[in-house]
Amino acid sequence: MADQALRQQRKSATYATLQTLTPPQPGKSDIAIYDDQNQWTVNVQLIRGPDDPPVAAQNANLAYDALTATRKFYHDVLGRESIDNAGLTIDGNVNFGVQYDNAFWDGSEMVFGNGDNVIFKDFTNDVDVPGHELTHGVTQYTAGLGYTDQTGALNEATSDIMGACIDQYVSGQDAGTFNWLIGEGVMADDLYGEAIRSMAHPGTAYDDPLLGKDPQPDSMAGYVPNGDPHVNSGIINRVFYLIATDLGSFPAAKLWYATLQNLWPTAVFADTAHVASEMARILARDGVVARQAPQTVRAAFHEVGIS
Repeated sequence: MADQALRQQRKSATYATLQTLTPPQPGKSDIAIYDDQNQWTVNVQLIRGPDDPPVAAQNANLAYDALTATRKFYHDVLGRESIDNAGLTIDGNVNFGVQYDNAFWDGSEMVFGNGDNVIFKDFTNDVDVPGHELTHGVTQYTAGLGYTDQTGALNEATSDIMGACIDQYVSGQDAGTFNWLIGEGVMADDLYGEAIRSMAHPGTAYDDPLLGKDPQPDSMAGYVPNGDPHVNSGIINRVFYLIATDLGSFPAAKLWYATLQNLWPTAVFADTAHVASEMARILARDGVVARQAPQTVRAAFHEVGIS
């Protein structure tokens, strides 16, 4: 979901008018939400600080709650303290730009557009979107995956993987009951029933006159060399879905997180298959995942044509 434009611009908040708000504290995993007031820059006005009550702007509250849930998932399920594992303040921006049809991680914080209400609604409407964007930060602080070809697809898939698991964490679901759709809650009303991506069945998330047909492949047979990371990520999304349906979503998330921590900036699909298999063996030995995890992982990668 990342957009490359305008990501490094900054504007200081006007704190003189924010005396009733709680300023975020470095190293405390605090959450701060800024209203960008439909400007093409971030951090325009702090409107909700850590432990502050809900505000009038519903999208600010949705962003706050989603980032809180994401922080809690990383802490409780994966044992990670915020984005950098050292309590980094989690900043979110709402109302970025004018009818902006995207959300992104800019290298230090999350940014959410309102959507144009033709294709997308406000990007805070589905918890897996904030979870996806924050995970780009976790990836930045762990494997440091690049953003080209297979490496970029791994980067995008990891964000979808954790976003989906966070959605399940919030809704009390698991692999067998979750729909494995990414971003269905941000689709405009006329696109009800569509989603941004399907992890269970890549290539089926949408098919309509406005969006066209979902181009994601579900195996290496459809892999696009040097293709868009958002397209080729379907292959790895499918791998995780297969692993999660056998091991359970949260054990699978622990396995993927361990894999991420042992990858490197230029890792490709085959590297990930090898590392994930090794992590499965270690975590199975330690009782973190089921005993059959190594076989499950190898079978999942084999099914999509990665060995």
